[in-house]
Amino acid sequence: MLYLVIMAGGSGTRFWPESRRARPKQFLTLAGERSLLVQAADRCRTWIPTANMRVVTNAAHAAETSRQLPELAREHILLEPCGRNTAPCIGLAAWQIWRNDPDAVVLVTPADHLIRPESEFRATVERALGLIDRQPRASVLLGIEPSYPATGYGYIERGEPASAGEGGASRVRSFREKPTLETARRFLAGGNFVWNSGIFVWRAARILELLKEFQPAIYDGLERLERSAQSHGWEAALKDEFPRMPSISIDYGVLEPLAARNSPDDGVFVVPASFEWDDVGSWQALPGVLGTDDEGNTSSGMTCQIDTKGCVIRSTASHLVATIGLTDFVVVHTADATLIAPKGDESAIRKLVALLEERGYERFL
Repeated sequence: MLYLVIMAGGSGTRFWPESRRARPKQFLTLAGERSLLVQAADRCRTWIPTANMRVVTNAAHAAETSRQLPELAREHILLEPCGRNTAPCIGLAAWQIWRNDPDAVVLVTPADHLIRPESEFRATVERALGLIDRQPRASVLLGIEPSYPATGYGYIERGEPASAGEGGASRVRSFREKPTLETARRFLAGGNFVWNSGIFVWRAARILELLKEFQPAIYDGLERLERSAQSHGWEAALKDEFPRMPSISIDYGVLEPLAARNSPDDGVFVVPASFEWDDVGSWQALPGVLGTDDEGNTSSGMTCQIDTKGCVIRSTASHLVATIGLTDFVVVHTADATLIAPKGDESAIRKLVALLEERGYERFL
């Protein structure tokens, strides 16, 4: 049976002041009328039962997750007492699913990506599922055909076609971290690289096998968690054991060494996606997602512009933001904070958030 695991543990500081510690990016409505988290669940509702959905999030976000996804059973919202990256996150969900359904297949997806249309997302996942049906030990990623030489994404180098060949699947030859612009251009020109979407399809039992082999400290932690939960309860055991697990990504900790081994009996595969994808990584991403007016502006809420070009402007329905003579700026108004910043410097917002913390403005974080 197929299960959905939504990873919703990010902090999303690049979307300050709308994103806060208690309400990070995945809970925001950045495109459309639903939050990114709700969209992640909604795109699978017609083919994955709600009972088969899991969300892994930080314990601090339990209430907001339940508010946005009230149909999820409380025990299906897995609460991390602290962030430990994606390998422990995926391992935790796989363990909970596997102990109830040893034959489970798991679709793992981040909570904060924008994917359109949903029908093409399903079609791509079904191609990945077909590969797993034929090769049960396969680990399958969804790859995005690059449209420009992005330096903010990880890349997957495609190797030889999968033996079955269906759906354009290929073995993964290597993983490449965020490249320089020159390297990204070379990847694009070569034609055998795709963006790593961070979306995976594999059997729950296989995830645990791979953790046991490549990340035994995580696997041992899951075993201890299972034993401790029987006597101390799940939440108490999780609070004790989870922070002791190594903080490492599933790519670096499991998939990269597995791909490097290049065994004929198992392996890592990538299926090219047929859907539009955007990780909506910063305010700069919104024009590509929402479109622009004749002056290149992307605005929402009550706004008015004169001689304003190439800006992202956001407000509420009850507060007017008016601009004159701005070019390539981000202007974001919320009830208690307003951001005005040049559009080109993504790292500056992270620095600003750090400065707010340093100056004791905790109530705005």
